[in-house]
Amino acid sequence: MVEKTREFTERGGGRMKTEITSFLEKYEQRILGQNINLRLLLSAILSGGHVLLEGVPGTGKTQMVRTLANLLGGDFNRIQFTPDLLPSDITGSTIYNMKESTFQTLKGPIFTNILLADEINRTPAKTQAALLEAMEEKQVTIQGETYPLPEVFFVVATQNPIEFEGTYPLPEAQQDRFLFKLLIDFPSFDEEKNVLKRVIESSFDENYGSAILDMDTFISIRKEIESVTVGESVLNYMMQIVRKTRDSESIRFGASTRAGISIGKAAQAWAYLAGRNYVTPDDIKMVAKPALRHRIQLSPHVELEGATVDQIIEELVGSVPVPR
Repeated sequence: MVEKTREFTERGGGRMKTEITSFLEKYEQRILGQNINLRLLLSAILSGGHVLLEGVPGTGKTQMVRTLANLLGGDFNRIQFTPDLLPSDITGSTIYNMKESTFQTLKGPIFTNILLADEINRTPAKTQAALLEAMEEKQVTIQGETYPLPEVFFVVATQNPIEFEGTYPLPEAQQDRFLFKLLIDFPSFDEEKNVLKRVIESSFDENYGSAILDMDTFISIRKEIESVTVGESVLNYMMQIVRKTRDSESIRFGASTRAGISIGKAAQAWAYLAGRNYVTPDDIKMVAKPALRHRIQLSPHVELEGATVDQIIEELVGSVPVPR
């Protein structure tokens, strides 16, 4: 295993140290108090998945995604979801050009590298479905014509807590299309104080920092991650966790096969960020909670007792024997 790690370091570790490490350092300088979530967000885009961010307004969700796009050197679009938003406002539409007597296709904001779907639960199900279909198929159909989306296509959908007024909760089947669900909480006292200090002293750079990577480099790093090994014992460990969600009396609906795929791919990216070419049980533990929390439903009696999804996941993961 040591020999494999040395070979991996010689082949790709230099790139990671100079580019991925620089990326993370710059990212953490810009976004304070969210280090784990930043790494999970980067792991998600490296895995080819999408992310659902949940938190109260004003906690920096938009800035987190905009900064990610800028540091990656990719195109960025933001859509503010509202109750009157139509599917064509996202995907695009066809108009008639009277001057040239032809129809023209106007591509929507979904044609980008990183798309921020802001407050996705403020728009009705039909518009939500249009976005989620494009996420799954990586293409958009406009008036019968199919257009491919960019090779690097990453959706981050933000939502307010479902008890907020005027929200349309995402159906469980649609939530399952997201690799992670990340919870954005308020920063600590010192971290929040530093944010306020930056803004008051006008030292907050609105350019979000210079690009650390470019799309070609990012795609090559993504391909390197595919070579990260998931051993048989670790694979069994991961599958035991997923299957146990279906057998637990505390869980009404367990995780799907897509959940296992998500955990595996995310763990490969997390291991790569740690400089390893193999996945460990600790990598599985790290990504299991964000990969499962939106894919399972608690039993009614567990909810009445006041237990949370995260608590049940922690108990479940802790009950599965760790391979040696």
